[in-house]
Amino acid sequence: MVDTVGIIGAGQMGNGIAHISALAGLNVVLTDMTMQQAENGLAVIKGNMERQVGKGKITAADMEAGLKRISLGDSNAAHGDCDLVIEAAVESEEIKKAIFSDLCQHLKPTALVASNTSSISITRLAASTDRADKFMGVHFMNPVPIMKLVELIPGIATSDETFERFNAFTEKLGKTTAVSEDFPAFIVNRILMPMINEGIYTLYEGVGSVEAIDNAMMLGANHPMGPLTLADFIGLDTCLSIMQVLYDGLADSKYRPCPLLVKYVEAGWLGRKTGRGFYDYHGEMPVPTR
Repeated sequence: MVDTVGIIGAGQMGNGIAHISALAGLNVVLTDMTMQQAENGLAVIKGNMERQVGKGKITAADMEAGLKRISLGDSNAAHGDCDLVIEAAVESEEIKKAIFSDLCQHLKPTALVASNTSSISITRLAASTDRADKFMGVHFMNPVPIMKLVELIPGIATSDETFERFNAFTEKLGKTTAVSEDFPAFIVNRILMPMINEGIYTLYEGVGSVEAIDNAMMLGANHPMGPLTLADFIGLDTCLSIMQVLYDGLADSKYRPCPLLVKYVEAGWLGRKTGRGFYDYHGEMPVPTR
């Protein structure tokens, strides 16, 4: 049974997982590289919970109880008593492997470990731990408190018991699961990212403007937001990283990242989080940058 969940990384994904875990009645240990980063994550959680209270989604008592269940830390040693630990760091295989190598020496033998990776091989990540049979991919969608889906990705060594325990955990969080085989980018991003990349190619080749491309997909395909707006929301660095995983892992030219995406990332134009991507977000309304 999972009573205490550890989350490594207090950014957008990590604080979202902490948020829903605390509201589900679980104790949460949220860590980042510094206490300031962990505290920033907690502040975001509080603000998001306050919005939920304002919309009548949860009560003020729910929020107060949830926040009390979250403790903070600045090292993997804080996860020593956790039953399950989810890594939600940046989408870099080297960084993730380094985290797991350090983490495992602090965990109790029965603790489960997961990565929230959106694209990287679960089997390879599991091999960097001392418990490949207790390791899985648990890929939450962004924003975590709103999106209903979680992808569950067993590695080649993941035991049936581990899968069942993770499945029970995601059910407790009120999520619907989709089980994916351990192939590059899994299900959602295997389909979504090439569409975004093709939208960027459509801009790169001058087929349409930023606004024309986004409006075409919103009004012509009934998408809630256009592919370029969505890329900015996800982060262009993350989009590029996933496309590179697809391209390297499947060796198919259809997954080649668009040169314009590469150029934007090299410029530091990563989307909403930097204030500029395919749109400039510094004014009252987003303005296309091309």
